[in-house]
This record gives sequence, structure tokens and C-alpha cells, in this order.
Amino acid sequence: MYKIVEREILVPNIIHIKVEAPYVAQAAQPGQFVILRVDEQGERFPMSLADWDREKGTIDIVFFVLGTSTMKLAALREGDSILDCVGPLGNPTEIENYGNVLLACGCFGIGPTIKLAEALREKGNNIVSVMEARSKAYLFWEDRLRKVSDEFHVVVGDSSYGKKEWTNDFIQEYLRAGNKVDIIFAHGCPFMMMECSRASKPFGVKTIVSLTTIMVDGTGMCGSCRTIVGGQTKFACVDGPEFDGHEVDWDNLIMRQRRYMPEEYRSFSLWERDNWHKIMFVAPHEKERLLMMQQGQS
Repeated sequence: MYKIVEREILVPNIIHIKVEAPYVAQAAQPGQFVILRVDEQGERFPMSLADWDREKGTIDIVFFVLGTSTMKLAALREGDSILDCVGPLGNPTEIENYGNVLLACGCFGIGPTIKLAEALREKGNNIVSVMEARSKAYLFWEDRLRKVSDEFHVVVGDSSYGKKEWTNDFIQEYLRAGNKVDIIFAHGCPFMMMECSRASKPFGVKTIVSLTTIMVDGTGMCGSCRTIVGGQTKFACVDGPEFDGHEVDWDNLIMRQRRYMPEEYRSFSLWERDNWHKIMFVAPHEKERLLMMQQGQS
């Protein structure tokens, strides 16, 4: 069992937890992930590592509440425990002195990006970071990423804060303006990473994305995380999770990510029927929406 020692709601539907996992913390490196299972009836699912403390033996995870498993995880409180936490898994990021590095992130990708920025900066890289959110209300840890960046930008989908655009728009404008970028790392949802890769491709700037897709065992045995990269079948758990975004078959990846949506919807509906009271405080701003879902009005 892995005890949750800290838990906080960062913004609506995005949760941060700190978990006691000394063996994982001791070996963790930027770019790696863990596979969690909340309880005996739960599924195994991957989560990127947002931080770790080797001395205290803890790891940090930031996640977006989307389906049954993440809702179960979000419903836990400080002092509760997670049944399984396996890792660190996946290949660490290749930390080199690239020169000028552009880091693009959003949502649950913000945490891993901060740790990556720290490591890249220690190697002497110049770090340009751009953080995106739907609106100002969904921004978090801005101060942390700014602290480890030489140049920092915020973009939002509306006009509530910063410039009204997304990270892919920023990348396109930044490169078009003639700014020198040697490599780009993108962390966030698949759609965001896909758009960032498409924005940088015409300029020939290598763009690394992190694919923590649907997984079961995390050792390459089940094949659930297979994706096509450069025309070849790769397994995100053992060949990745990082790949060249210009080589990823994004249409295939997104199709595979959606293949269990009917089952996931049914699973959440069944679990929510008996546990709706546990999720009322997952995100204060979401109370009304969750009530509507419970009453079948959404």
C-alpha cells in the first residue's frame, strides 16, 4: 500500500497528490512514469512523474480527472492509500546540452515539464517555456516553471490572461520570427502534443512528445500501448514514453485511445451510482455539473 501524504486541488478537475513510494523516488528520472491501481477492482493506468524527493521517499503526481480510475484516485484523501504503484517505468529523457530548448506544456503535463526544465538547465541549456490553459482559472504552478526558465510565456484559449492562443500557435509564431530553437519538448494531452508537432514540423525542429497511452502491465507484454512511429510499431511503455512527434501516427494513436470509450462510460456510470457522494469535493467548481450528471441531465 502506498500512502497519500498530501493532496490538493490545483484547478477544477486537476489534482496533485504526494505519495510515499521510497523505491520509486530513489530511482526516478525525468521523463519516466508509474503505473497505479487504486484498489483490487481497479484497472492499471500510467501516470507521469511530476516530482520526487529521494530523502523523504515521496513522489508527486498531477492528473486530470477523466474516467473511473482517475475519479477513484481523486476521491482519496490524505492518509488514504493506493493499492499498487509500480515504477519508475519507461526510458528517461535524454538530458544533453542541446542549446536553446523550447518546453511546451499544459494540463497534467506542467508537472513533468518543471522537473525536465530543472535537469536541462543544469546541463547548461537555455530554457524557453510556454504554458497553456483554457483560461486563467486553469493555470497552476506558473511560478515554479517561471523559476526554472530563462524565458517564460503563458497562453490561454480565451482572453482572460496572457495571449489568446495555444502552445502550437506560440511555437509557429516563435519559429517564424527567426528565433533559434534546437529542440522542443511537449507535455500534455495527445491533441496538444499533436498540434505542437505539426506546428514545428515545417521548420524542421525536432519535437519530443511523451505518450503515456492506455497500458496494462507496463513491460511490453500486453501490447495495449502500441503505437506507430516512423512506420514501425512501438510500445510506449518500453520503447518510450518519449518519441519524435513528427514520426508519430497521431490518427492511429487517437483512434486507439478511444477504443474503450463505451466501456469506460458504462464503468463510470456504474461506479458513480454508488459513489457519487465521494466526488462532490473533487473540484468545487464542478459540483453543479456532477449533480446534473447524477440526475441524468447532462
